[in-house]
Amino acid sequence: MQTLLRSFLCTLIIAQTAFAQVTATDYTQFVNPLMGTDSRHELSAGNTYPAIATPWGMNFWCPQTGKNGDGWMYMYTANKIRGFKQTHQPSPWINDYGMFSIMPVTGKLKFTEDERQSWFSHKAEVVKPHYYSVYLADHDTQVEIAPTERAAQFRLTFPKTDSAFVVIDAFAKGSYIKIIPEQQKIIGYSTQNSGGVPLNFRNYFELHFDKPFTYTATWSNKKLSKGTLELKDEHVGAVIGFKTKKGEEVHIKVASSFISAEQAARNLSRELGNDSFTATMQKGQNAWNRELGRLKAEGGTDAQMRTFYSCLYRALLFPRKFYEYDAQNNVVHYSPYNGQVLPGYMFTDNGFWDTFRSAIPFFTLMYPTLNSQIMEGLANAYKESGFLPEWASPGHRDCMIGSNSASLIADSYIKGIRGYDINTLYEAILKNTEHAGPVSSVGRFGHEYYNELGYVPYDVKVNENAARTLEYAYADFCIWQLAKTLKRPESEVALFAKRNQNYHNLFDPETKLMRGKNKAGDFQKPFNPFKWGDAFTEGNSWHYTWSVFHDINGLSNLMGGRAAFAQKLDSVFVLPPVYDESYYGFVIHEIREMQIMNMGQYAHGNQPIQHMPYLYNYAGQPWKSQYWIRQIMDKLYQPTPDGYCGDEDNGQTSAWYVFSALGFYPVCPGTTQYVIGSPLFKRMIMTFENGKKLTINAPNNGAQQVYVDQVTLNGKPHTLNYLEHHTLQQGGTLNFGMSSKPNLTRGTQASSFPYSFSGK
Repeated sequence: MQTLLRSFLCTLIIAQTAFAQVTATDYTQFVNPLMGTDSRHELSAGNTYPAIATPWGMNFWCPQTGKNGDGWMYMYTANKIRGFKQTHQPSPWINDYGMFSIMPVTGKLKFTEDERQSWFSHKAEVVKPHYYSVYLADHDTQVEIAPTERAAQFRLTFPKTDSAFVVIDAFAKGSYIKIIPEQQKIIGYSTQNSGGVPLNFRNYFELHFDKPFTYTATWSNKKLSKGTLELKDEHVGAVIGFKTKKGEEVHIKVASSFISAEQAARNLSRELGNDSFTATMQKGQNAWNRELGRLKAEGGTDAQMRTFYSCLYRALLFPRKFYEYDAQNNVVHYSPYNGQVLPGYMFTDNGFWDTFRSAIPFFTLMYPTLNSQIMEGLANAYKESGFLPEWASPGHRDCMIGSNSASLIADSYIKGIRGYDINTLYEAILKNTEHAGPVSSVGRFGHEYYNELGYVPYDVKVNENAARTLEYAYADFCIWQLAKTLKRPESEVALFAKRNQNYHNLFDPETKLMRGKNKAGDFQKPFNPFKWGDAFTEGNSWHYTWSVFHDINGLSNLMGGRAAFAQKLDSVFVLPPVYDESYYGFVIHEIREMQIMNMGQYAHGNQPIQHMPYLYNYAGQPWKSQYWIRQIMDKLYQPTPDGYCGDEDNGQTSAWYVFSALGFYPVCPGTTQYVIGSPLFKRMIMTFENGKKLTINAPNNGAQQVYVDQVTLNGKPHTLNYLEHHTLQQGGTLNFGMSSKPNLTRGTQASSFPYSFSGK
């Protein structure tokens, strides 16, 4: 009873402290890490898990409700916790690697995952980015976690018992554990992974306890070996135990390394030192507030504030820092490509097919130093593997399509970010255009057809061929941008100027949609624009037709001009949400998510169409962009466990919301423009890395005032439908006059339209 009371009082104190700190702008109190966790295989509401972490941390921590190896490690509807896992998972579809878990138990010793699990309730759970607490009912024990980038502290509060235990699970596929009682320490490593690792891959871990052990055992599979201190096998773990008084706290300091056991100890000492649990928690909170506070939102509803900062938290988790600091404090990394320990930065756990659209461009705007380090990491990945990553976790994974690393690199360099080897990166981009990689998602699968014919044919056994063609053409635009800037030979510049127009080859003048084309030059038949997959990737022709980010004017001309283009955009929202799932043989969750959102064929739950609502700005009807963007923000995002309308995907769907709430969006990374939408808050203060501030005012904003009537930038009328990157970073004041009625004259002239390769 006293333990329950203590748990309640602790939660109450945290809540009271949270209220006091909110008034002092404690942005972490607006974040709900449970947003998106009410997901399942057949319907995603985010497919997220509560990442207890610091921004871009090498390690996250998560309560584990799913079985070992299950990508759905935490489901909001679950009732039991099996352990508290150090995780590196970027997506349930990609799964985890290098994980191990910690679980307190009391009473009769239970160490297997099914036996040791305990009932819990969300009512006795506190979830913050920098702090997690839960009461384990079956063990009458409270667990608290405070993370750092490569380490964490646990605070376990036990009842009075002579049989309090802590179970360490090093997971399967080959693991090692050793108990060192005289040092109150456990060391070991995990090799479990889901692919993309060298043969020598290991995640080494070290745990320090502040209480002597009175019981020691190791276990392999389901066999317990009491008194055995060291074990190496397919799946091993350890158990240590002690007597505890009622309410006694046991502290654990834990860290890990992909480099060595010695480096794990170094990481523990470097990041935890002599800090108390509270000090570590406060440092984590400070780290989050430092980043979240770069965007200071004011004048929104409680739900809007919580949604915004929950999305911003998600946008700041990936890509993961996959580097460490050696004894001389130099940046080093274990290469997930060749297995060597090498100098320099490395990042991982990112799918560029998702994040090139707005998640990584958010870093070019707000975190140029981080972006430069990510670029260095890409150059290192190329040097170590021979190819740029497209979906890394931790090394190359065979997932999704495209050649989207070109977009990240061009966007960074075109926006003036330096400090990395651009010539090596350009070499890597050129190699992509002529080679397929070790897996089909790396390099360009079907490049030989694309380079010869100007498209990847439908009938040559290259799946998702139309989507590949469109994404390769956009990547060629990015290469063209870089080639010009780097003063490459004119013939090379001209080649990519030509190739970025290859989207023309798939445009069907009859349906005015993108369509697969056979090698002989005839369009694929029969054609159903509502068919998902097949020629496209996780979408249909209505979704992918707009993937001409760099030349919307050219696409508009193909459709018959601006009026016809705008009408085609309208059709996306008014068509019924019908679908053809025959390519998959079942209704994939992305289809179901589109169907149930009541926005016609608009499928915001997946990435290919997320930029589409902004395209009215290119057609002289910007008020329609403003209307639909606010509809999407209001209806499809909530700060709740079912708060997303599809997979969140490494910060991309969150970054869409963050950008849109600011009032602009990077429709075409690789240019310096952001297309204007409809700002969500009455006021937003952006603090850039250079120290300058941009204040975005929309004082008469509201639920009905979604339309932009007028814009001024630093006191001068701004009649363009876009904003320039370098202008924003100089700071100043951006004023939006909002209205409940659309302004049918502002932004309607071609001179106001955003960039298109083929002009306005």
